[in-house]
Amino acid sequence: MSVCLTGQDIVAWITKNMNIDSDEAQAFGTMLVAFGYIYPLQDHKKLVLRPDGSLYRFQTPYFWPVQKWKAEDTDYAIYLAKRNIRKKGVLDAYEQEEYNKLHKWMNHKWDFIVMQAKEQYHLAKYITTFKNHDPFLVPCLPSNPWQTDDDSYWELNTPDVEIPTKMRVERWSFSFYELLNDPRGRADFKIFLKKEFSGENLAFWEAAEELKWGTAASMSEKAEHIFKTFLAPGAPRWINIDGRTMGLTVKGLEHPHRYVLDAAQTHIFMLMKKDTFYRYLKSPVYKEMQKKAISPAPHNFS
Repeated sequence: MSVCLTGQDIVAWITKNMNIDSDEAQAFGTMLVAFGYIYPLQDHKKLVLRPDGSLYRFQTPYFWPVQKWKAEDTDYAIYLAKRNIRKKGVLDAYEQEEYNKLHKWMNHKWDFIVMQAKEQYHLAKYITTFKNHDPFLVPCLPSNPWQTDDDSYWELNTPDVEIPTKMRVERWSFSFYELLNDPRGRADFKIFLKKEFSGENLAFWEAAEELKWGTAASMSEKAEHIFKTFLAPGAPRWINIDGRTMGLTVKGLEHPHRYVLDAAQTHIFMLMKKDTFYRYLKSPVYKEMQKKAISPAPHNFS
């Protein structure tokens, strides 16, 4: 099992156990990072040991370079396939030569290799995107309200706060789900839709959520309201979905249940995700929110 420590702790440990000064300990630690015995969690492209709060992990002995394990053909093929994806098909000459050899040699399972490479590539990209939002890697700003008496963090991140933090606004751009899942983000998205006179899709999505999670007693009343507002011919906020989905949805509303709108709701969600969401990210509404967003400074307890 690998161990996670800060660069400052590693330098202190090396200084104490090797009986050397801190500068030499830092230089020795940087060599350990460069050769792969320790690797940085937060900035993996800079192979140096920083004597601060940056996090590092000791690699398990199985992977130590001194073991001189030879990479298996499958592992190397997956690695080269990931490189090929990352560099968009432009590999170095020696890599391309090895890639072609392995492709020919392992043609019988190349689909599996490419699939693994794509999954690992997307996973690594996801981790890079979210690492600054991981409370285990990055401290809460201005301070952690569970560890201090300061509750500013909660106040800055209330659901209906007027001006959110930059971290919160940045998270909206990660995915359409992240935007809808944050009440403040959804409110900002509504402002954009209002300017475009196209708020009916989001209104229908919200109505479907209310039907799904509302009380059983109000289900029939809500279903009738949704039909008259969004689905009936000439409805004031009529939504544009394909004929088959519309027919199944309208028929299902004759005997409504919690999930009767699932097909139509998914259709509308995908429409907003593929089109409206990306227009919102490029819009003056979102850019203005990015400018206004707050970057709280660490709390000073002195």
